Amino acid sequence: MVPHLTTALTGPINELEQRILDSMPAIERWFRLEWMEHTPPFYCSVDIRNAGFKLAPVDTNLFPGGWNHLTAEMLPLAVQAAQAAIEKICPEARNLLVVPENNTRSPFYLMSLLQLGRIFQMAGLNVRYGSISPDLKQATTTNLPNGESITLEPMLRTKRRLGLKDFDPCTILLNNDLSAGVPGILEEVHEQYLLPPLHAGWASRRKSRHFQSYEEVSKRLGKLLGIDPWLINPLYARCGEVSLSDGSGMECLSTNVEAMLTKVRRKYKEYGINEKPFVVVKADDSSSGMGIMTVRDLRDLPGLVDKARASGAVSGECDVIIQEGVLTNERVNDAVAEPVVYLMDRYVVGGFYRIHAERGVDESLSAPGASYVPLAFEQSAHLPQPGAKPGASAPNRFYMYGVIGRLAMLAASYELEATDPEAEDFD
Repeated sequence: MVPHLTTALTGPINELEQRILDSMPAIERWFRLEWMEHTPPFYCSVDIRNAGFKLAPVDTNLFPGGWNHLTAEMLPLAVQAAQAAIEKICPEARNLLVVPENNTRSPFYLMSLLQLGRIFQMAGLNVRYGSISPDLKQATTTNLPNGESITLEPMLRTKRRLGLKDFDPCTILLNNDLSAGVPGILEEVHEQYLLPPLHAGWASRRKSRHFQSYEEVSKRLGKLLGIDPWLINPLYARCGEVSLSDGSGMECLSTNVEAMLTKVRRKYKEYGINEKPFVVVKADDSSSGMGIMTVRDLRDLPGLVDKARASGAVSGECDVIIQEGVLTNERVNDAVAEPVVYLMDRYVVGGFYRIHAERGVDESLSAPGASYVPLAFEQSAHLPQPGAKPGASAPNRFYMYGVIGRLAMLAASYELEATDPEAEDFD
């Protein structure tokens, strides 16, 4: 199923789509060579924004939920990718233990876990779910809205291994972003594969580090395509320790917001873009409790800070990232939409449009009230139509999204290599 899309694709994005289609063999070879040198994250999801004049990722999640939004038609791709990933890591594997988020009461999250487990079952593994939540004392079965059920069991730790009662896994798959920190039960596990690695969690990961890596790979792909990398890269800056609650660090924040708005204005002028620039201010990690602020004018910043303070959306000091805001020009049934691409190993395995009828083109759509429409990746992402007019073909657009999704995944692999505490040159 291809959702009904309404998109004003004008200007550079048409040229970008054409460049990507014309360069498809070179792009695929480039990725192939990169994956010979770098290990992709086990899985991830990438939020992408298509502004009509620019296409860029705005977030890369290394512990993706939302697997329940992938359709049955997408599962063959996911199963093949899961088989490839497991084959590289532990070819003789029989058992896989999935570790969920500690707060697992959401039925939609539990349905996502079940779908994730189903993918690995079809890839030839026995799958069970082991919780590290201190509140889970015994195996607990939950009935889900779709008529299925899922059983979570308390994780057991021996001196060297993790497992469950009568279940000894070769591989531990984390679907827990560790935003509350790394619990001792997961440390010093040397005999089993723990994926993704602990330093991929928000206890140590920083968004600015990811977008530093993304900037690097986007420049290299931009050179290959002969385009300005800004067309596929959101500008960003970082401020250390800003406290919205007591106002410390506000000078750094104001200076960087102003500088970013100026840079974006300059780019808009260069490309003849008649839109109002904006920036997004958010925590550099996802564990601070800070909400997302959209700043369109520096004069609005004090009011936005006061509003965030009054709503209790801030707590203590945190490092913040100031990111160029990317509009979304996508619509599904008149609601603002953005594509989310799912990847496993080095493959695009599916995705969906996140849509929100109450949100504007310059606002975050990852908010209460969002809904989801599947993307037809199983038909389209790997089968572009080179002869189609730019902007007119959904398969071509989905292929383009897949390229940007894989670029963000490559950036994540650079990021994880650079922050690996066991690497010799880690600093």
